[in-house]
Amino acid sequence: MIAKTIKRGVLGVLLSASLFANAQDKFETNKKGSEYKFKVIKDLEALEVQNQGRTGTCWSFSSLSFFESEIIRTGHGKHNLSEMYIVRNAYIGKAENFLRMYGTFTFGAGGAFHDIPWVIRRFGIVPEEVYRGLNYGDTIHRHAEMEAILTGTVKALANKPQNGHLTPVWKKAFTGILDAYLGELPDNVEDFKFNFQGKEYTPISYAKELGLNMDDYISITSYTHHPFYSKFVLEVQDNWALQSCYNVPLDEFMQIMENAIMKGYTFAWGADVSEKGFNYRAALALLPEDEATIKVKGKDNKHFSDAGAEKVSNAFMTPVKEKIVTQEERQLAFDLQETTDDHGMHITGIVEDQTGKKYFIVKNSWGKSNECDGYFFASFPYVRYKTMNILVHKDALSKAMKKKLGIK
Repeated sequence: MIAKTIKRGVLGVLLSASLFANAQDKFETNKKGSEYKFKVIKDLEALEVQNQGRTGTCWSFSSLSFFESEIIRTGHGKHNLSEMYIVRNAYIGKAENFLRMYGTFTFGAGGAFHDIPWVIRRFGIVPEEVYRGLNYGDTIHRHAEMEAILTGTVKALANKPQNGHLTPVWKKAFTGILDAYLGELPDNVEDFKFNFQGKEYTPISYAKELGLNMDDYISITSYTHHPFYSKFVLEVQDNWALQSCYNVPLDEFMQIMENAIMKGYTFAWGADVSEKGFNYRAALALLPEDEATIKVKGKDNKHFSDAGAEKVSNAFMTPVKEKIVTQEERQLAFDLQETTDDHGMHITGIVEDQTGKKYFIVKNSWGKSNECDGYFFASFPYVRYKTMNILVHKDALSKAMKKKLGIK
């Protein structure tokens, strides 16, 4: 018994050392020729980087990446989940809300992290191989045509062209568009049966198999226009489902994020990526004291706010001093709409550079299209200033924080 325990312990040490070595190699620096030298503090498991293509569905890719890591963390294996199954069912919810608000509400490709629990509670989830959402004959996701038709349809319906009211079949016509582009599904979710790894499921039964309780996941933010330690509906356009965030002071917000990673919990991260200091090509998101040194070259029509455009600065090649913003500065940037709800991503770890400055490891959804295979490093000052909200398991919070927020 003692010998077996020792062997298992040695194996565990060797495995941990191997995983750490792989993480260290992967996140050694941000790009070729850079003077940044990173030490991995924590690197949590995630599935391969995906590509959202020419769509505005980062919220689905980032949230599902987070939930895939949660499935791994809870010991239920590796499951590549279908982003387009979530997108399709969220579109139905968006259309219903848009029409209930007489066409004065938001409708579009954007969404929020809590859309995934909203969908899974109602429609379950399926593996990627069961529903790829590429019914239009392409190999990557392109939604411009579908979005145009869906938007035109709901706007026309909001005008009630037929006898001044909606007909009972409007939803059938709307879902027909989704069926054409993403793939046909039964009207009743219980009628959707599929085989996966030798077992028959419905989306609801498959969701249960994954062992996730959607009530365990909470959204957190930090703004002063609502009371701290309370919940409020974050006022951004993509929050079509009007779901609430917990509100905490900025220093505690940063502690929650850092402590979550150190305790083994990843989280979904919503942030503004329109800043000069966001340089996906150089795999860095920074908040330099002097942003005037950063020059933007060209455009990047693939991503929002030219976030992937080429940016030139010594800040991306050697560590620089960064601004540390106050709660008031963060609030002002939100109030003046300088901080905008741009992009959803997945934070999976923490690294430290040679000066002792920390960065979160961020998994993006633009494919393996930079020198860090689709990952980048967001400095703590950048995250402090430009985070909109996060989605995390409630047990990542300390007992003291749970008590302050009234979470059991």
